[in-house]
Amino acid sequence: MAGRGTRTVVVAGVPAGLLQDELLADILTIHFQRSRNNGGDVEQVTYPTRRRGVALVTFEDAQVVERVLKKDQHLLQDHRLPRPFPLTVTRYCHNAFLWVRSTLNMAVFRDHLVLEDLVEEMKKQSPDLSFGPLQRDGQIAVQGSFPALRGLREFLLLKAKSLSEEDSREGKSLQRPRRKLQEHRGAAEMRNSPQEALTEKQVLVLDTDIYHYMKCFLPRVLQGSGVVISGVTDGDITTVCIESPGSKAGAAQGAKAKKMIENHSVELQKILRKERIRFKEHSRAEKQRYRQLWERLRARYPGVLVIPYDTHFDLVGTSVDVFGFTEEVKRLSR
Repeated sequence: MAGRGTRTVVVAGVPAGLLQDELLADILTIHFQRSRNNGGDVEQVTYPTRRRGVALVTFEDAQVVERVLKKDQHLLQDHRLPRPFPLTVTRYCHNAFLWVRSTLNMAVFRDHLVLEDLVEEMKKQSPDLSFGPLQRDGQIAVQGSFPALRGLREFLLLKAKSLSEEDSREGKSLQRPRRKLQEHRGAAEMRNSPQEALTEKQVLVLDTDIYHYMKCFLPRVLQGSGVVISGVTDGDITTVCIESPGSKAGAAQGAKAKKMIENHSVELQKILRKERIRFKEHSRAEKQRYRQLWERLRARYPGVLVIPYDTHFDLVGTSVDVFGFTEEVKRLSR
């Protein structure tokens, strides 16, 4: 059976307060089971939710979701309701970060490996990812699931580390390649000075939106005790470096901080959704108008992160909150 996320829709416009919640849930169940509404067997109706007038409907078969979404207008009708109520039905997305894109710079490996051979090894290592053509400057576009892309990054980091160790055994100087890796990924370990030898470094890769959400709403997670945590963002991916004292106690602190960040990242991936709203115009006045909308809605949706760009802005938060925020923006911007 398909996962619950693919079998669930978000239903807005439920007439909250007119009837008891359990009764409204039953009416919703009947509505979405009717063939005239393109419905099917309902597994569960979640109502009420954190947002007033919003319910989650989960079907037993994911194909019912597609049928329900194709219906032009859903009207909630029942003899216990004073009139028909129009419903807005949208696809539920419990995980905003299933699919990401990134551009990798392979030029740092050029002095050690044939890049075409390395790309073939990467494809075998990560068969679930889609690779673009290798460019002359060593860059290659990669897209796929975030866990798969994170696994590829870790594979490349280990590859870079093994090359450094191999050349060190051969007595070669890799200061320049190491510096390139550090600047581009924030992940290569540099041990060229006595001061650096006193620190221990650990690296993990996060989705950039997860990283920004964590910085905004969970700052203490990125401020571990006794460690220095920094992030280098490269498109959809942010590499987080955790530096701790080069002692047994310091290593334990670094490992604890890394584990905490990883645990929060996993939990956030389960509950967060991202929605993109594009500007109708690219003028300064248009952007200012949308900024004023954000400020008006911020108090009502304190858990939504707004990330502005030149052509659009992204909303990151729970599925229900992002849906409500998006609908309010659309209504107020008309």
